[in-house]
Amino acid sequence: MNPVIRFIATILIWTTAALAQKILIPMDQTQTDHLKAYGVTYWVLKQNVNVEWLLNYRGGAFMTDSRPAIQKELRLRGVNYEELTPAQVLNVYATIEDNNMEIVLLEKAARIAVYSPPGKQPWDDAVTLALTYAEIDYTVVWDQEVMSGKLADYDWLHLHHEDFTGQYGKFYASYRQHDWYQNEVKDNETVARQLGFKKVTEEKKAVARTIKKYITEGGFLFAMCSATDALDIALAAENVDIATTVYDGDPADPRANEKLDFTKCLAFENFKLYTDPMLYEYSDIDVPPSFQAVAPGAEADYFSLFEFSAKWDPVPTMLTQCHVGVIKGFMGQTTGFRRSLLKKSVVIMGEVVGGEQVKYIHNNHGRGTFTFLAGHDPEDYQHFVGDPPTRLELHKNSPGYRLILNNVLFPSARKKERKT
Repeated sequence: MNPVIRFIATILIWTTAALAQKILIPMDQTQTDHLKAYGVTYWVLKQNVNVEWLLNYRGGAFMTDSRPAIQKELRLRGVNYEELTPAQVLNVYATIEDNNMEIVLLEKAARIAVYSPPGKQPWDDAVTLALTYAEIDYTVVWDQEVMSGKLADYDWLHLHHEDFTGQYGKFYASYRQHDWYQNEVKDNETVARQLGFKKVTEEKKAVARTIKKYITEGGFLFAMCSATDALDIALAAENVDIATTVYDGDPADPRANEKLDFTKCLAFENFKLYTDPMLYEYSDIDVPPSFQAVAPGAEADYFSLFEFSAKWDPVPTMLTQCHVGVIKGFMGQTTGFRRSLLKKSVVIMGEVVGGEQVKYIHNNHGRGTFTFLAGHDPEDYQHFVGDPPTRLELHKNSPGYRLILNNVLFPSARKKERKT
């Protein structure tokens, strides 16, 4: 045999031998439980075993070492998987190399915090439902932990239906006589006093600024529903009283809209506030607004995911991994974002094509990132106060819930600089 050919053949044999058998967790339509698949992937990372996230390959499949313990965990959780030979692994790599696909290495399970009040609220958080169903560990934090610097202990922070403007979710008109609302007011006033603030409005703004600092210093923020726009409104209104008498005992500044500082916002600019306490809206960021019956209805409401170049834009590609390109819409206090009010630097990842509504956005801030997903619950089109929680065992393959869980794994990725 020619020495050169013998050398090349030897290298190929060594390379193939070095490739151990792998487990592939497909995330296309063959997957039996997409949501549990994220949980197993997180569990593998907690065992100090790396996972390769195969972006755009079979719906964003995961690949890891073939180990008996991992196979057992997959079977216990009802997650479909395939065992690959070294030759099949090489074929996967070749396919990824030749197409709009990329491999991202996941190296460490993120430390997860969920911002949520200690008392039971009359609605459910889609993220905690997803984390619980997927069996992913998380810690609940509230204002005391935020203001005492505890966010530094976590890689990823979730916000959902919280109000950082101190207006109690603008539920005054409909629920001010309800026990849960009155208890929320009392509890927030107590916490504000404990933290040295005279008004809840000022305490919540301070919490918003601390969360922004967390992102600046490298934290990953994921927010849904009204926590998205309420956070930015609180940041813009740092030196402006935007809350009326029913919330903080004194009237709002009549020139509040003129005094907002949009340079302090993360995602939005040039928005107008709705200060009327009888109106269940914070601002004109939300589209469609809750006070107009213009929603298309569950049967006609959809938004599309943008398809990114996996090799050039791996971050938004990670965050949009799904087995479908079109997602069912879902409402919330903040149902969608008005396109014209987004800052130019914001990356749009999900939108109503040809319309004003943007559903899913992302951007860097300082050393960290933020991702906002509008709407309350991907599998409950119009979730009302007091409705029972969604049973995710009935929605194992939910594309909308996959968007949430993409974000949970995102901090585990070995960092690559965005090329565009």
